[in-house]
Amino acid sequence: MTLGEDRLVEWLRRRLRAQGEDLLGDDAARLDRAERWAVSVDQQIEGVHFPTGLDPRVVGARLVAVCLSDLAASGALPAYGFLTMALPRAYPAKRLLTGVLAACRRFTLTLAGGDTASAVQHLSLGLTVLGRRPPRGRWLTRGAARPGDGLWLGGAVGESALGRHLIAAGAGLVGRSVVLPERFSVSDRMLRAGRRAVRRHLAPVPQLGLGAALARRRRVAALDVSDGLAIDLHRLCAASGVGAELDSKRIPRPRELEPWAQLLGESDDELTLAGGEDYVLLFTLPKRVTRSPWPGCRRIGRITDRSDRGHSEVRLHGEAGSRLLAPSGWDHLR
Repeated sequence: MTLGEDRLVEWLRRRLRAQGEDLLGDDAARLDRAERWAVSVDQQIEGVHFPTGLDPRVVGARLVAVCLSDLAASGALPAYGFLTMALPRAYPAKRLLTGVLAACRRFTLTLAGGDTASAVQHLSLGLTVLGRRPPRGRWLTRGAARPGDGLWLGGAVGESALGRHLIAAGAGLVGRSVVLPERFSVSDRMLRAGRRAVRRHLAPVPQLGLGAALARRRRVAALDVSDGLAIDLHRLCAASGVGAELDSKRIPRPRELEPWAQLLGESDDELTLAGGEDYVLLFTLPKRVTRSPWPGCRRIGRITDRSDRGHSEVRLHGEAGSRLLAPSGWDHLR
């Protein structure tokens, strides 16, 4: 049986705890006793995380944004980055670094070092990022949710997954313009929505401002939606020892997601709940909080007790009734 990502991490945690040295964090780890620094690492591999032949500037900027989303989920402000590159022969490294540096300037991250190596075939990148705790802020974790809390989402989900499917269907970048396959005979509004979806997938924006704002609140549970709303919500619930209820009608999604999904032979619910790579924050706030803490946020449900069997159940309420929501989403090891 293939060992899934979450089970592998839990196995590693048990081994580290047995040795008395479990420093594994959630989206980022806090290493110093004064708790001033958060550290996270991520990687991007050609053909796995992004399509082969993608503009190296886009690849570099995407790597930075994806890594910083983990800092946002911890409430940290970007500080330093360390880049590793395994480059195929004749790969335009300067163009890649131009994209990395542009994203570093945009998000106030200082590139402070790294390493290079040769790759036999595919480009492989890694970035380790260090973030500071914001002034008067607390670290955000996945384990602070309590029954009765409101469940919030920092923005629309499903759009990035739509963009990924459009790229697989032939969409791509020509210069700075997104070009969709000519076989799609759709309205101008649909075309614009398709182009936005491709850009959303290729150029995510980490919600650093929202993360810092949440860090100044008394109690928040949070993580970023990278592998899919369903699986990431299950992770938050498991860390907090709670369950959750989702209102399908309140989950923000692009208006044109459903017709595009039909054209591509996909399910809009699957794109929304399990598509992944949205890089918006999923978080909880006490029940009394009814006002959005940041532009674009929406309350999508509530935190509940665990089930009678002691499991962290997530229930989805929609037009067809209520059902248990499985932890579906992206798992690199399955």
